[in-house]
Amino acid sequence: MTKLTFDITPIAIIDTPFQQKFTIPRQPNLANAPGIVKFTPEFADPRCLKGIETFSHLWLLFIFHETLSRGWKAAVKAPRLGGNNTLGVFASRSTHRPNGIGMSVVKNEGVKDVDGQKVLLVSGVDLLNGTPIVDIKPYLPYADALDNATDPLERYASIPNREVTFSEQAASYLQSAHNRYPQLQQLIQDILRQDPRPAYKHKLNDDPKTYHAALYDLDVSWRVIDGRIHVSKIAPADSTR
Repeated sequence: MTKLTFDITPIAIIDTPFQQKFTIPRQPNLANAPGIVKFTPEFADPRCLKGIETFSHLWLLFIFHETLSRGWKAAVKAPRLGGNNTLGVFASRSTHRPNGIGMSVVKNEGVKDVDGQKVLLVSGVDLLNGTPIVDIKPYLPYADALDNATDPLERYASIPNREVTFSEQAASYLQSAHNRYPQLQQLIQDILRQDPRPAYKHKLNDDPKTYHAALYDLDVSWRVIDGRIHVSKIAPADSTR
């Protein structure tokens, strides 16, 4: 077979709350995280978005830009199998892929004018801030939602749903930050209830380690205590922990 290569040009960059891979939901729509798709000059023509408002959900095709340099493997560790068992790369949604392309279905929140440019608002994102978007396609329920589809990994490890509590300091900070980030508390709850720790640690209902979630310009400190996720502190990311 003749080897073919193709150039892919990003059409946009997406702004999201997620400043690090850790704590990003494992799949889209597991948290109501917002995203702003900002188009590059070449693709900022408003005609590109004509009719997009008629679709409730959209597919975002993107590049795993932070892992491209690490290459790919034929067999990858599957987090839902405990982190040590492997699956074939094409039987997984690993970020380490031959062409580094990912896809996420997100809710369409509409088009908005920002500084004279059209941006696309979406929610339910699971993408790192600054991720390059290479294509956008409408989500078609009759073709994309199949009632008889199966997920064998669900038998091994369902996604956790832990209770999330907040310290007095964290609750107070949420109140003070409400005008800037009105959905911050719900976002933190949506993310942390899934227990972002490695799957092999999910059996630990008391974990002495303090973990950190980088959201927007904030650092969210949390631990697992008595089976619950406890947010101990929320502070600006550049402050001393």
